[in-house]
Parts: sequence; C-alpha cells; structure tokens
Amino acid sequence: MNRKKTSMGRKVFLAVDVIVILLLCLICMVPLLNLLAYSFSASQPIIENKVFLWPKEFTLKAYQYVLESKEFWSSVSVSVKRVLLGVPLNTLLTILVAYPLSKDERQFKARKYYVAYMLTVMLFNGGLMPTYYIVSKTKLIDTVWALIIPGAVPIFNCIVLMNFFRGIPSELEESAKLDGASQWQILWRIFIPISKPSLATIILFSLINHWNSWFDGLIYSNHTTNYPLQSYLQTLVTSTTEILAQGDVKAIAKLVDINDTNMKAAQIFISVIPLMLIYPFLQKYFTTGLTMGSVKG
Repeated sequence: MNRKKTSMGRKVFLAVDVIVILLLCLICMVPLLNLLAYSFSASQPIIENKVFLWPKEFTLKAYQYVLESKEFWSSVSVSVKRVLLGVPLNTLLTILVAYPLSKDERQFKARKYYVAYMLTVMLFNGGLMPTYYIVSKTKLIDTVWALIIPGAVPIFNCIVLMNFFRGIPSELEESAKLDGASQWQILWRIFIPISKPSLATIILFSLINHWNSWFDGLIYSNHTTNYPLQSYLQTLVTSTTEILAQGDVKAIAKLVDINDTNMKAAQIFISVIPLMLIYPFLQKYFTTGLTMGSVKG
C-alpha cells in the first residue's frame, strides 16, 4: 500500500505549530515557576529582586507559618464542608432547571420567558446590600449555608447543561415515551447517563467557584473560625502587619524571612493544590462538555 508523502509545506507547518505550542506552554509556566521560587525564598533576596525562576536562600518558613495555624485547619474544614454540600446542591438544581428548559415551546410554552429571566439574572443581580439583608434575616450569618444558598442555582451552568440536553437526539426521548417512561425516568435513566461530559464540566465549575470564593466568607462570617480557606488566606498579610506593629518579640521571631511576597506566593500554591489534584480526572470531559453544550441555543 502506497502512503502519501507529507509535503514540505505540511512539515514546516507542523514544526512551527509545535514550536508555537511549546512557547505558549513556557509563557504559561514562567509566572507559576516564578511564584513557586518566591514562596521558597527568604525575604532579603526577594527585596533585592534576585529571585526569578529558582529560590534564593531556600526556606519553608512561609509555608510553616501558614500551616501551623489552628485557624488554617479550621478554614480548611469549612471549605471542605462547603464543597461537599455546595457542589452536589449546585449540580442537582442545575439538572432540575436545565432539563425542562431544554424542551421546545410545544412541550413547555413558557420556556422563552424563563430563559429570558435567567439571562437577565445572570447579567444583573440585586446588589450586595439586599443580598446581605436577606441572608441576615434568614439567620444564615456565620453558617456554611450562607456560602452556599445565595449561589445555589448557577445560571451559566444551567445554560451549558440546557444546551447539552438540547443536543441529545429527540428520538431517544420519543422511543422512551412509547415504552411508557415518565419524564423523571427519561431524565435520570437516559439524559443523565449520556451527559457525563457536560456534568463533569459544571461540577468542575462549581468546585472551582466554591473553593476559590473568598469575598462572601468575609461578608457573611463575623468570626474568623467560620472563614473558608480563601477568606482566611486573604487575612494573613494583614495579620502579619499587625504583629509587626504590636512589637511582640516571639511573634516577630516567627516572621523572620517572611514578607508579603513569599507569603502570598505560598498562599496561592496551598490553595491550588486540591484543584491540581482533581482537575486531571475531570479534564478529559471538559472540552467535550463545553463543545457539545454549545451546539444549540
């Protein structure tokens, strides 16, 4: 069997393509490596601007200062609880909203009004003060539910899953109806099993949102023991400044070789480790979920 020879132009294109991709990878990696070097470097080399991609005067004091705190582990437990409660709730409500909205107007006459309402809500919200007032009056302040319920229905995720459902052949639903299946059975036995790519995508979005969110923790928590991880990490630099101002010798001794830069770098890597461990398992579904979810509007 004769194989077609690759033309010289094709070879040049592939070579340039590989070089460009490698350059883009390096461009993305350099800032991360720079932050990693900062997190393992002592304070003085950072002040003197001697750190780039390799640590200077290697030290673990920034990580040690963060990890030995009781408040740190308390905030980790809050974030883990938030993820374990929030992600399943987001996923369930997204499914329940997206499925009826994926039907055409012959099956769901008011569909266009609900879709218009969702798009409006996604672009405009009620504002910070009204939201805080509602959370306060429902006595959710200083509870993990204050971090979950206000964003329990992620509109963007609903739109992604709705479009994925609309891309599923209608013949599957029609044949199931002929066999006597109800809408609940069609949803849970047909749509959900074949929607793994899109479900993995919205689960990843919800996971990242809950894990990285910090502002709501500062607003809805009056005590630092109720802070999620990201909210707690946001307060660390402020607390180190206060310690230095107070002049506590023992506390200051713990801050040797620590400044705002290596502290922030350590915070970033501590907070992204869980996502780095989980992302590879969901990444294979990510592109498929987004692509198939954008087939129909």
